[in-house]
Amino acid sequence: MLEKINILLAEVEEFAAQSKEHVEEYRIKWLSKKGQVTALFDDFKAVAPEIKREVGQKLNELKVKAQDKINELKEKYEASSESEVSSDIDLTAPSDPSISVGSRHPLSIVKNQIIDVFARIGFTVSDGREIEDDWHNFTALNTPENHPARDMQDTFYVNINPEMVLRTQTSSVQVHVMENQKPPIRTISPGRVYRNEAISARAHCQFHQIEGLYIDENVSFADLKQTLNFFAKELFGTETKIRMRPSYFPFTEPSAEVDISCTLCKGDGCNVCKHTGWVEILGCGMVDPQVLDNCGIDSSKYSGFAFGMGIERITMLKYRVKDLRLFFENDVRFLKQFSGE
Repeated sequence: MLEKINILLAEVEEFAAQSKEHVEEYRIKWLSKKGQVTALFDDFKAVAPEIKREVGQKLNELKVKAQDKINELKEKYEASSESEVSSDIDLTAPSDPSISVGSRHPLSIVKNQIIDVFARIGFTVSDGREIEDDWHNFTALNTPENHPARDMQDTFYVNINPEMVLRTQTSSVQVHVMENQKPPIRTISPGRVYRNEAISARAHCQFHQIEGLYIDENVSFADLKQTLNFFAKELFGTETKIRMRPSYFPFTEPSAEVDISCTLCKGDGCNVCKHTGWVEILGCGMVDPQVLDNCGIDSSKYSGFAFGMGIERITMLKYRVKDLRLFFENDVRFLKQFSGE
C-alpha cells in the first residue's frame, strides 16, 4: 500500500494541467467518492497494525497534497479566465442606449400617492385576499342573498365553491379588520377587484380600488367631509374644491358621491367634465349601524365613515388618460411616458 501511495504522491507533484477541465478530470480521479485516494482510505482498514501509523501519515499527506494541488490549479485558471473576460470590456464606453430603464406603472404611482396622503393623517394599510367568501364580500355589508343591491355588481363566482367569489370590492378587507380589531380603527384597503363587465374605454372586468374606514366614538359626517377635502387638495392641488351629492350604498347611511372641481378647465366646463365643471371621484357615507353589529362592534357606542375610489379613475384624471384599457395592455409607448415619476 505504501508503494501505491508513493506512486500517487509522485503523480500529484508532477501534475501540470492544461486547462480548467483537465483539473476537474484529475479531481474526480483522485478525490471523488470513487477516486484513488478514497479507495486507499477504504483499504487502510486492512493494513497491519505495526505499519498502520506510517501508512496513515503517508495517506493523509497524499490527500492534503492532492487537494492543495487541485485548489492551486483551479485558482490559476479562474484568475486567467476573469482576466481574459475583463480585457475585452471597455469601461470607458457609454452605456448601451438600447437598454432602457424601467419605471413604475402609472397605477402604482397613483396608488402610492393616495396611500401617502392618508398615511399623513393616521390611516394604516390593510391587505386581504382576492378570493373571498359571500359573508365578507356581501352579507356582512348589508347585502344578504336576494338583496336588490347585489344587482349593482355582476359577480364572478368560483365554480368549485358557489359561496366563494372574486371580490367585487375591497370593503371585504374592512370586514376582516372590524372582526379582528377593536376601535378606534383607521385604515385604507388598496387592491384589485373583479366584476363581470364588458371591457371598454371606461370599464373593465378587473380594476383597482382603495377603500377607507374610520371607526371611533362620536365620528360624524363632518369628519368625513373634512377628510375627503384634505385628500382632494393634497392629491389634485390646493385650489381643488369638492361637492357631495346624495347617493345609495347598502353599507352606508347616509351615502354620498363626491365630485371635485375639474382639474382641466378649473370649473369653467370642458369635454372631460361634460361642461359641468365637476368630475366624480368616489363614493362614501356613514357606516350603517347594522354593518357594525354584523362585525361585532357596538353600534350604540361607535360610529364611523367609509369611502371608496377606483385608482384607474383617479389616474385617468391626473394624467388625462382617456382609455382605461391602456393600463392593462403593457404598451411600452404608453408606459415609458411615466419614467420620470
